[in-house]
Amino acid sequence: MAFIVEYFVPLMFVGLIFFLLSGFPVAFALAATGLLFGTIGMEAGLFSSTLFHALPLRLFGIMQNDTLLAIPFFTMMGIILQKSGMAEDLLESIGQVFGPLRGGLALAVIVVGALLAATTGVVAASVIAMGLISLPIMLRYGYNRSIAAGTITAAGTLAQAVPPSLVLIVMADQLGRSVGDMYAGAMIPAMMLIGLYVLFIIGLAIFKPEWVPALPPEARIYREPNGSSGQLSLWLLSAGSWAIGLVLYLNYDSVAASLFGRTGEAPFDERAIFTLSVIGLVSLLLAIINRKLKLGLLSVLAERVTFALVPPLVLIFLVLGTIFLGIATPTEGGAMGAVGALIMALSRRQLSMVLLKEALDNSARLSCFVLFILIGSTVFSFTFNAADGHIWVEHLFDKLPGGQVGFLVFVNLLVFVLGMFIDFFEIAFIVVPILAPVADKMDINLIWFGVIIAMNLQTSFLTPPFGFALFYLRSVAARTAYKDVVTGKQIQPLTTPQIYKGAFAFIILQLAMVAVLIAYPGLVTGSLDEKVKVDLNTVELGTGGSSGWGEEPNLPAPAETGEAQADPAAALMEQMRQDGQR
Repeated sequence: MAFIVEYFVPLMFVGLIFFLLSGFPVAFALAATGLLFGTIGMEAGLFSSTLFHALPLRLFGIMQNDTLLAIPFFTMMGIILQKSGMAEDLLESIGQVFGPLRGGLALAVIVVGALLAATTGVVAASVIAMGLISLPIMLRYGYNRSIAAGTITAAGTLAQAVPPSLVLIVMADQLGRSVGDMYAGAMIPAMMLIGLYVLFIIGLAIFKPEWVPALPPEARIYREPNGSSGQLSLWLLSAGSWAIGLVLYLNYDSVAASLFGRTGEAPFDERAIFTLSVIGLVSLLLAIINRKLKLGLLSVLAERVTFALVPPLVLIFLVLGTIFLGIATPTEGGAMGAVGALIMALSRRQLSMVLLKEALDNSARLSCFVLFILIGSTVFSFTFNAADGHIWVEHLFDKLPGGQVGFLVFVNLLVFVLGMFIDFFEIAFIVVPILAPVADKMDINLIWFGVIIAMNLQTSFLTPPFGFALFYLRSVAARTAYKDVVTGKQIQPLTTPQIYKGAFAFIILQLAMVAVLIAYPGLVTGSLDEKVKVDLNTVELGTGGSSGWGEEPNLPAPAETGEAQADPAAALMEQMRQDGQR
C-alpha cells in the first residue's frame, strides 16, 4: 500500500492508458479510472470515505452548463447548411472566379474551406464535400496530386481554428474563460493561417506553375451571349457595394445617433461588423432586383457568386458579430445561426423532414458524445485533484528551461504527438485540464494558451497514422483508374502515399503558425478587452458621508471606551492585501 500511496498519480495515468488500449470508449475509460483509483485510494487511507459524495452535484452541474448548449446549435447550423448544397454552389461559383488564374482552383478550395469552417464547423463534411467536387476537377486539368490532396485536407481542418469552432467552445469551458473572448482571440490567427495557405499556393503558381495550372477556356462554364466571362460585372457589383459600405463606415456615428439615439464614437469592431453586413445585404438586394425585374445588368457569374457567397457570409457576420459585441451569448448566437440556416435552406427549397431529422439526429449524437466525455473526465479529475495531482504535474515542469516559452514549446510538442493517436476532444478533456493550472500559475494568459492549443490540434487531422482528414479524403477518392467523362482521358487513382505527402507541407505551415503565436502573444491578446486592475492600497471603504437620499444619516456616536476600538474596514483591507500578496 505504501508503494501505491507514493506513486498514486503516475499509477492513475498507467491505469488510464491500460483502459484506453483495451478498447474501452474514452468516456468510460476516464470514468472507470477515476472510480477504480478513488476506491483504491480510500482503501489505502489516502482519501476519506466520503470522497464521491459530492460527485452527483458535479455531474448535475455539467448538465446545467449553458455554455455547452452552443455545441448542438452550431452543429445543427453546420449540418443544415452542408446538406442544403451550400458547399457545392460555393465550390462551383468561386472555382469559376479564380479558375482562370494559375492555382485558382486551389485558392477556391481554401476560400470555400474557410467559409465552411465558419458556417459548418465540421471537418468531415468539409473534406468529403471538397473531395467529391474539387478533387476530380483538379486531377482532370493536371494539378499535382499531392498538392491537390493536401489543399483539400488542410482547408477542411480550418474548422478547428476558425470561429465558431466547437474546439474553441470546449477549450473555453475547460479553461474557465469566456467563449466570446476565445473567439475574439482566435480570429486574427485564423485569418493569418488562411493567408499563409494562400501565400503558399501563390508561391507554387510562381515557382512551379505546372503543378497548379489554370482552368482551360473550355472549362469555364459561365459565359455571356457575347462570349465574355462576366468577370467585369462581378467586380463592378463588388466595387459598388463596397463603396456604399465605405460611406456608411465613415458616417457610422451619425447613422447610429439617428437610429439608436446614441452619442459618442462607436468601437471599431461594431463599425466593421455592421459595415460588412450591409455590404453583403446590398449586393444580395441588387442581385435579387436584377433577377426579379429581368434587368440583365448582372452577368450569370455575378448572380451565381452573389447568391452562393453572400448569404453564408451575412450569417457569419451576424452570428459572430452579435457575440463579439456582447449583444448575444455564444449559446444565443448559435441558436440564431441555426434559425438562419433553416431560413437559408428553406429559401433554396432544400429544407425537408429528412434533412431536419438528420440534422437533429447528428446534433444529438455529438452533444451526447461531448457530454459523456466531459462526465468521464470530471470523474477522473475528481480523484486526480483529490490526490493533489495538479501539484505533481506542476513539479514536473519545475526544472523545465525557458520559462513560459519553454513550457509552451513542450506542451505543444506533447499535443502534437498525442494528436497522432487520439481525437482532439479527448486531448481537450484529458490533457488541457491537467496543464491549465500550471499555465495559469506561470502567468500565461489562458486565452492565448487555448488558441495555441486549438491551432495545434488542427495537425491531429493530418498526421499519420490516425489523421482523420486523410481517411475522409481516402474514402471519397477513386481507388482505381477511371475514364474522365469530360476529357475522355484515363485518370490514374490518388494513392495513399500521395495523400500523406500532400498533408506534410500544410502540417509545416500549421506548426509555423503555432510558433508565430508563441513568439507574438499580442496576435491573440491584442483582440481582448484589457483587464481592470485594482490597487488594493488605494481602495477606500466608507459611507461617503451621505445616506444617498439627499440628507445626512443620523447615526449614533460610537461608545467611548478606555482603549481604541478596532477598525473593521482597516482589518478587511489588511486581509485583502495579504491575499493579494499570496
